[in-house]
Amino acid sequence: MTLSVSRRDFLRLGGGITAGTALAGLAGTGADLGPVTVRAQESRIKDVKPFRSVCPYCAVGCGLLVYTEKGADGKNKIIDIEGDYESPINRGTLCPKGAATFQLHVNPNRVTKVLHRKPGATEWEVMGLEDAMNRVVQLTKETRDRTFVEKNEAGIPVNNSLSIFSLGGATMDNEWNHIQQKLMRGLGVVAIENQARI
Repeated sequence: MTLSVSRRDFLRLGGGITAGTALAGLAGTGADLGPVTVRAQESRIKDVKPFRSVCPYCAVGCGLLVYTEKGADGKNKIIDIEGDYESPINRGTLCPKGAATFQLHVNPNRVTKVLHRKPGATEWEVMGLEDAMNRVVQLTKETRDRTFVEKNEAGIPVNNSLSIFSLGGATMDNEWNHIQQKLMRGLGVVAIENQARI
């Protein structure tokens, strides 16, 4: 004898068997299948006033809400950063970098001193900011003077230095990136990029 089952009946029967098996498994463990009232944990920023800000990572300008409270030393400290739901740009949403903005400000692993490793050395040394800036300027000038090309082989003025590459950071604001680009173009640098686009 052949049993004829339609596709619809087969799916209905399969779903019923699966649900019955799952419920039987739970009932055997003593799990309470009755309705449960869930209470959310109270927010730690419930009574803290937010300050509106703008995400520093790119040119989109997503709105942020920065929550601060007074610490034991009397200074304001950041306790949370989230997207601003009233911002017409992002309406409270943030990209992965923007969502991690809190870690940009409050991070025990953040480097707060200039570290320098001399050529051939295996250890990093703490260097003064003024000394580090002077070294960058010195090396930039030496490289530009050594590699600057006024005219190409055809005699056409190019005024460039192809040995320097400029990479702007996504944590720099638009104004800084604009100034950096003007400086690099003034030095004849052609390879100019920004980490926000990578």
